Amino acid sequence: MKNVPTAESTVPAQAASGHASCMSCSMHDLCLVEGLSAADMEQLAGMVKTRRRVRRGSYLYKAGDPFDAIYPIRAGFFKSRVLSPDGREQIIGFPMPGDVLGFDAISRGSFHSDAVALEDADVCVVPFSELESIGRRFPPLQQRLHRIISREIVRDQGLMMLLGTMRAEERIGAFLLELSRRFMRRGFSSSQFILRMTREEIGNYLGLKLETVSRTLSRLQEQGVISVEQRKMQIISHDRLRVLSGVPESGLATDMSPENARRVALMRIHQPWSESQSSQ
Repeated sequence: MKNVPTAESTVPAQAASGHASCMSCSMHDLCLVEGLSAADMEQLAGMVKTRRRVRRGSYLYKAGDPFDAIYPIRAGFFKSRVLSPDGREQIIGFPMPGDVLGFDAISRGSFHSDAVALEDADVCVVPFSELESIGRRFPPLQQRLHRIISREIVRDQGLMMLLGTMRAEERIGAFLLELSRRFMRRGFSSSQFILRMTREEIGNYLGLKLETVSRTLSRLQEQGVISVEQRKMQIISHDRLRVLSGVPESGLATDMSPENARRVALMRIHQPWSESQSSQ
């Protein structure tokens, strides 16, 4: 299995442009050009104008920033988050290489969430006006955009199920299985990987307290289902983890769009998850 690409392992931004950039990227079969032939990609040459390096802890964009581009991730992990009116953070997803950031801003012309790098990251900058123009002339690209947006809707439904119906152990199990599935789809190990996010961030995302996350991971380790050492995660038995979490083998998409996330965040603020609710 190959290693997850890091910003240090990618080509410098100045060397990337258009068709060559897409063809040389290890994530091109998951990105905007997924399923397109080399000849099709040739027609899209020049769509990727620049690349941008985002240092760990820095913002790619903030809520309220004007929208003019989308950002396919070449390397590195992000967290997407929204803030409640009183400034509390609600994490709504952990985008990884091959995902595309920025679609949430299309409807209003400004970003509805923050995108914060969890490690040094590298993204392509695709001007949306140009993407729209090319999409009108090139139906395969437009169809690909429709599929990506449809996938976002499915992810919304997945997280609503996680937050509304699952106990703590089920949420943690579903989260780990979904990470495993996403890694596998990218050609990485589905059994051993590094958690780029902290346990506190996992808890924030799943509506669980830090103590509940730590206690649940320890219990799964004692049961021989996983092995965890700091951020090094090994899933010893996918089958047992699926049974514990109730997740089908096809997986459960669990990223959430900002619009629905705001509603969930407000719901949590007014009706916070109690320890008994999350761990029963």
